[in-house]
Amino acid sequence: QVQLVESGGGLVQVGGSLRLSCAASGRTFSSFAMGWFRQAPGKDREFVAAISRSGVITFYPESVKGRFAISRDNAKNAVDLQMNSLKPEDTAVYSCAAASVDSRTWYSTDRRLYNYWGQGTQVTVSS
Repeated sequence: QVQLVESGGGLVQVGGSLRLSCAASGRTFSSFAMGWFRQAPGKDREFVAAISRSGVITFYPESVKGRFAISRDNAKNAVDLQMNSLKPEDTAVYSCAAASVDSRTWYSTDRRLYNYWGQGTQVTVSS
């Protein structure tokens, strides 16, 4: 079991930046690959970023590549998402997710492979 709590969401203007944090408690954080997903009203949950257990491997969809950066600190049981050059289409509820895996290089864009989810934090980008 792991509990995930996101923070750092809010209202920001187009072109601005936000840094989301996800704090984990429970099982050893380093045993989980982590991901960030987002869901806008009326839309499916969308993959945003993933990071392997070791933190060496990260992956992003084209929609956020070059603007978003995922990082983790296993000593602090936390994973962050730095979001720059924000656009109105980035508006959504952002959730972090954890997948219990053996491989230190595993990551996934598939939300169905993540076992644990946080409650989400709202990000609103105004034009």
